[in-house]
Amino acid sequence: MTNVIDPNAIPTTDASAGWQPDPKHPRRRPPWIKVRAPHGENYERVYDLMRGQKLHTVCEEAQCPNLGECWGRGTATFLMMGDTCTRSCGFCDIKTGRPSPLDWNEPNRVAESVRTLNLRHVVITSVNRDERPDGGAPIFAMVIRRIRQLQPGCSIEVLIPDFKGNESALKIVMDAQPEILNHNVETVPRLFRKVQPQDKYEWAMKTLENAKRMDPLVLTKSGIMVGLGETFDEVVEVMRDLAQREVDILTIGQYLQPSVKHLPIERYYTPDEFDRFKEIGLELGFKWVESGPLVRSSYRADLQVRGLSKLNYIHMRPAVEQE
Repeated sequence: MTNVIDPNAIPTTDASAGWQPDPKHPRRRPPWIKVRAPHGENYERVYDLMRGQKLHTVCEEAQCPNLGECWGRGTATFLMMGDTCTRSCGFCDIKTGRPSPLDWNEPNRVAESVRTLNLRHVVITSVNRDERPDGGAPIFAMVIRRIRQLQPGCSIEVLIPDFKGNESALKIVMDAQPEILNHNVETVPRLFRKVQPQDKYEWAMKTLENAKRMDPLVLTKSGIMVGLGETFDEVVEVMRDLAQREVDILTIGQYLQPSVKHLPIERYYTPDEFDRFKEIGLELGFKWVESGPLVRSSYRADLQVRGLSKLNYIHMRPAVEQE
């Protein structure tokens, strides 16, 4: 199997060599974590489009540190089914509560935005909608099919909930045939109850395993946060679990605390440690590994698709007929 290494990955530097945590400010950010402020013409264009279409992005709702870089390149991750989640994960800045009814016209507005931006790759995610037995899976299927109608040739990545392990809900999504099916495991089994109390490690692994079984041509993807109290070896064990389930793409990034109400940062991993995660991931057989302090699930997703397309790993689905 040919492994792909992103040429733009964060290189090994000496930034961590002389840095030590400050005992008085143990969670002060180290010098290798620098967030680019949002600016530029493309950023303004994406911002105006999202407001005009009354759409949400996970970039904003989750305070992603890469918002400026990604929006500056004209890319964004659409957040569907509202801005209120039924779960209360300790790391996430998306608000928790009782969500509004689903907006069944939302898939059309998202697809129209994809066409307006002339995207060649799009990432779609959502809040959890546990009040529904199907978890909102039909919305994912609708937006996939509508994007294929309005923007043929655009590859589609969906970052889905675990649907509480509901295989019927997952099948609704898989029948729409996304190019990439992403579900983040987020953390190690020992910390699951602390980090995401309404989730289960088994649900995450089954979601990825079943997706590949339902559609062998789909690329599966998952992500891990570090810095929540796990050990290096525990992260590697999760990586092994994902590799055993034939997950193709892996992202690993540093957890950054959104506010004092969220889980604290237990420690910062160094650039060298992220490089080591990448080496191990490629040795385990992942087709692509993004590993770095500011890496998030959708970070450089467009570059991943371009690289994997060159090796014929991306199986583009045909456009669907207008209904």
